[in-house]
Amino acid sequence: HWKQGEERFFFISPHDDDVIIGGGLMILSALRENVPVHTAVVTDGSMGYCSDEEKDRISEIRRRETEAANEVLGISKQNFSWLGYPDCRLSEHLGRRKAAKGSPDPIEGYTGLQNTFTALLRSVRPNQVFLPTRADLHPDHVMVHQEFLISCFHAAGAIWPELGEPLERIPYIHELAVYCNFPTAPKLRIHGPNRAMRRKLEAISQFKSQKMIASLLEIVERGG
Repeated sequence: HWKQGEERFFFISPHDDDVIIGGGLMILSALRENVPVHTAVVTDGSMGYCSDEEKDRISEIRRRETEAANEVLGISKQNFSWLGYPDCRLSEHLGRRKAAKGSPDPIEGYTGLQNTFTALLRSVRPNQVFLPTRADLHPDHVMVHQEFLISCFHAAGAIWPELGEPLERIPYIHELAVYCNFPTAPKLRIHGPNRAMRRKLEAISQFKSQKMIASLLEIVERGG
């Protein structure tokens, strides 16, 4: 059990728009109750281009779009991390290894998803974590789910002390559905006012570089 005032939410987004699509109303609900919300985008969005003109600068574009979406929701800049792992190549960055020149997100001389997630968990120290379900269709989502769960185990242990003080307890893990249904019926449902849904839709609409955004907004709005 957590003491009152210790609530701290952490949303792990494999790609820039994932947790806003799957958890935007939960983010708004938490912020309305003055619960600190931290978010981290794992990949750099470099494979998300929809035009030749944006191909070489899509990562920068998507980062700006994410910052704009965060501003709509009310997520503070200091509680946001852009990790910069290569989009659609997460299989090359599983585990933990010595960092080389150009390694993504080097921390204390090491890189890899487990290194990053362990350090983030010990820094943010959340009691509630939200990330896409293990049943998601996108392989990046599945790998982030897998690597984050083992990192919770690492973060609560004595291993890799240079990454920070171990957690006193492992956070609760909640799964979000992004590109699929849940593997079993959801246990938690958020009901919010229509204005919250409008803000969520406005936040999603910031990802203008994604040419399918209009149809996505229609699907999300229809889903309620």
